[in-house]
Amino acid sequence: MNIAVVGTGYVGSVSGACFAETGNEVICVDIDQRKVDMLNQGIPPIYEPGLEDVLRRNLDAGRLSFTTNLKKAVDHAEIIFLALPTPPGEDGSADLKYVLKVAEDISHIISDYKIIVNKSTVPVGTAEKVANVIKANTDVEFDVVSNPEFLREGQAIGDFLKPDRVVVGVDSEKAGEQMERLYAPFVRQGNPIYVMDVRSAELTKYAANSYLAARISFMNEIANICEKVGADVNNVRTGMGSDSRIGKQFLYAGVGYGGSCFPKDVTALHRTSRQYGYEFNILDSVINVNANQRLLFIDKVKNYFNGDLAGKKFAIWGLAFKPNTDDIREAPAVDIIRALLDAGASVSAYDPEAMENVKGIFGDEITFVEAGYDTLPNADALLIVTEWHIFRTPDFGKMKKLMKEPVIFDGRNLYDLKNMKEQGFYYESIGRGIITQKEGEKV
Repeated sequence: MNIAVVGTGYVGSVSGACFAETGNEVICVDIDQRKVDMLNQGIPPIYEPGLEDVLRRNLDAGRLSFTTNLKKAVDHAEIIFLALPTPPGEDGSADLKYVLKVAEDISHIISDYKIIVNKSTVPVGTAEKVANVIKANTDVEFDVVSNPEFLREGQAIGDFLKPDRVVVGVDSEKAGEQMERLYAPFVRQGNPIYVMDVRSAELTKYAANSYLAARISFMNEIANICEKVGADVNNVRTGMGSDSRIGKQFLYAGVGYGGSCFPKDVTALHRTSRQYGYEFNILDSVINVNANQRLLFIDKVKNYFNGDLAGKKFAIWGLAFKPNTDDIREAPAVDIIRALLDAGASVSAYDPEAMENVKGIFGDEITFVEAGYDTLPNADALLIVTEWHIFRTPDFGKMKKLMKEPVIFDGRNLYDLKNMKEQGFYYESIGRGIITQKEGEKV
């Protein structure tokens, strides 16, 4: 099939490359000429494992190209995907200006039947708004479809090529059949394509992400209770997750969720509920718990140093909001670093992929180094904020020699308590008590 993808950010670049991977002819559009030139050379705009290989393979095969010419892409396509930013506005609602502007541009171009697909995460009623914009400028037949993405950063290529499910919201049988034909190669192992009404499809993405965010916030609350009563949140998680009604995923305590999806989608659903006169009280708590979890982590550090961080040096391992991405949107590390700097401390940081993005925020306010161990010389404590695999089995003996004091605050519960006791570290994680440096005992 002939496909156009408008927008070459995270969703657009992955979608375009993966549609081409199954033999479709794909043209992707962006207004940024520099980004288009990079993509046509096979250089992705984001760090995503496997994306560069898929880009280059399909560029070389001639199935994939990138352009700034919207008309060229629209004329080429049977199906046009809108993969555009929908940032939160000041009131928390999704800003649809990019989506609606492109819809208007398309309305002046189309000359035959097109399926226009909202791939961006958009609130209920967006398809109707897009349709109304197009209808105002053309009599050409078209359909607007909702097809939310469910991609996990760091695993997006696998998620797209082998999805758990595909959700398609349509108002016409014709559009539904075309979308099922497009996605058929991706679900050959039997995973479902759910064709439903448009509004239900639009709400499904927000509901899924908000529920997952709620699980994370719930477990962080459990972790905080564990610290009060002397329980171990890992044991509680194991006991909970073995229940088939609950499952094991998204039950890890930490410093809170971040990224481009959960914070924005939870806030947008919360705003939508209020617009329709409903108070979504659970989401109030989800949002508040997530914000407070970062503050509680900083409180652990301040308590250890008797409230005075001035002149202290802190090593930070992990800046991205999660491993296997360079995405720092709503990343806990950003808030934690800002709190340390505001308290008069200095920071030396390392992340395998996200340092350039963080430099754009802090510049030379903090020190960036080439390896994790390079953050440690003369450090008063190490703070672990992102659970990259390379941080899981460090040389603790080497760390002790480099640091001023063997003190670790672990925001991702990477290390075994017994091992940290044997290594002689002061070790404070989330919901598991404290290993004291001097006595080597859990308190």
